Amino acid sequence: MRRRREATGKPPMIYGMAAYAIVRDSEAEAKAEIDRITTLDPNAPGFDNFDQWLSGTQLERELKLQEYSVSNRGLRPRLVGSPEHIAERVEAFDAAGLDLLLLQMSPQAEEMERFSAQVIRPASVFAPEMSLVI
Repeated sequence: MRRRREATGKPPMIYGMAAYAIVRDSEAEAKAEIDRITTLDPNAPGFDNFDQWLSGTQLERELKLQEYSVSNRGLRPRLVGSPEHIAERVEAFDAAGLDLLLLQMSPQAEEMERFSAQVIRPASVFAPEMSLVI
């Protein structure tokens, strides 16, 4: 995309992505947490109109209730797992040209602390130009 933008003679663009992050010591713990936050009562307020909402969209792929349970379909970037897995995913997005990650977590304060301690601090390999917004 950068090459295409340069070819137009226009200034560089900044590329960003929203994602939901779940950092756990093991893949099994991360899976348990994702199961916990995405196991929904179909009769719970806010989810009873899922089928109606889905029928009114023009999405190119099937959307699962699990994705609907986390805003912005934030699970698709797969920032769920061990600190090493998440660092590898962030590095891959950086290598692909992503400039900004807008991260969502819950509960926010506790998960931000975990992400900072287990992913950011040990992984000093992150490019300084990559911005993380939590």
